[in-house]
Amino acid sequence: MSTAVEFTAGDVPVKEAAELMGELDVGALPIGTATALEGIVTDRDLLFRVVAAGLDPKGTLVRDVASRAVIACREADDLQVAMDLMAANHIRRLPVMDDHGAVCGWVTLADISRKLLVESRDLQGALSRITEAGRAPD
Repeated sequence: MSTAVEFTAGDVPVKEAAELMGELDVGALPIGTATALEGIVTDRDLLFRVVAAGLDPKGTLVRDVASRAVIACREADDLQVAMDLMAANHIRRLPVMDDHGAVCGWVTLADISRKLLVESRDLQGALSRITEAGRAPD
């Protein structure tokens, strides 16, 4: 999980949030603050709810196109809980909440993939064999 979480306000124009997402090289931003999470705006929200709908990104506010049902896990949850939440809700990013209900981190599908790859000896062995052989196994 990343503990460096950048937030955006709900009353900023979509264009500003998209620029911030580009600067940070992220696909989503939580809206609000660590102690008052209002929603999440994703690259898909911007694509489908702004671009595809023909809305003006300078005149459309983030809160008007953001995903409001925020699914989150707890800091004490294990990786399987986060993966189950993400799979069940078809989401790629998950806020992590501390015991007081404040956002203390952010888990992405990429974070989980990296962790599983690093910890899986079987997967690392298979990738090594493929690389060494120069072809996929039969």
